[in-house]
Amino acid sequence: MTDSNDASDLEGDASALRSVGLEEHFIVPDVLAAWQALDPILQDFALIPASRGEMAHQLADLGERRLADMAETGLDVQVLSLTTPGVQSLDADAAVTLQFAANELIAETVRSRPEHYQGLAALATPAPEKAARELERAVTELGLDGAMLYGRTRDENLDQPRFWSIFEAAEALRAPLYLHPQTPPPSVREAYYSGLDAAGVALGTHRLGWHYETGVQLLRLITSGVFDRFPDLQVVVGHWGESVLFYLERLEPIAAIAGLERPLVEYFRTNISVTPSGMFSPRYLRWAIDLVGVDRIMFATDYPFEVAPSGGARRFLQEADLSDADRVKIASGNWERLRAGIRR
Repeated sequence: MTDSNDASDLEGDASALRSVGLEEHFIVPDVLAAWQALDPILQDFALIPASRGEMAHQLADLGERRLADMAETGLDVQVLSLTTPGVQSLDADAAVTLQFAANELIAETVRSRPEHYQGLAALATPAPEKAARELERAVTELGLDGAMLYGRTRDENLDQPRFWSIFEAAEALRAPLYLHPQTPPPSVREAYYSGLDAAGVALGTHRLGWHYETGVQLLRLITSGVFDRFPDLQVVVGHWGESVLFYLERLEPIAAIAGLERPLVEYFRTNISVTPSGMFSPRYLRWAIDLVGVDRIMFATDYPFEVAPSGGARRFLQEADLSDADRVKIASGNWERLRAGIRR
């Protein structure tokens, strides 16, 4: 039996492990209204949880409710980001206006609770040059720590050269870009996920389709030469690499086919970091460490889309088969090291 002093020591050890979640979302009414005004064919399925039910309340709250949820799961810091698909499905003028407003709100929230909040900027990729300038403003003036991006801007993939000014700005600032899932294009949804009712929606989004979509976008960035052109660019992806890590050996010949400068795995070990996004699987953790190394793994709970109550997020970190030094790296150390290198 553990005596009271031992119990107190254990509690102290738990509180000493500072945890930072990189994929923690919010929504604001103006962005929601802009999504709702879109042609239905352009609307992302993420509109549903963002506008209805309990998740909508959680996404909209940047106050006490959010802090209480963080305490419940055992997360010390949320790196706030505008939820999928950000402003990337909007027309350029609306996207530019809303990126500015969203980033001001993130910065204000961070200033109000710097011990609990950091932030990733929203970028108006429909206007890439303005998005690049906004990234610079967000980092150097607002104190944000990079940006959250989604793979497509309507029907354009992020690797297209017209978006490269964003990568150029991110590399110059040493500011990381988090590549987040979004719903696959309508043609893909129709071909692969239609006719299954609610199960088809789930398969096409948070259970499979989001992750294949983002994995393909990540591979497009690599094979199009983005990291060869911008060798210091840092990208973070969630859900243990959005399926790509589990096929990395199979994918390796792509490097030669695409004429890349390095083996495929080297891009993951120098330019790409991964987070669990609330998928607290010891098996996936071991796989990621084996493939890319512990220095390339950060933490995320995917708030509010994944739930780990009763200290579940902290417990995953505490119980993982890691040395104490590696536990700290994943919980916050790797992120803080990357963040410290940002050029303000």
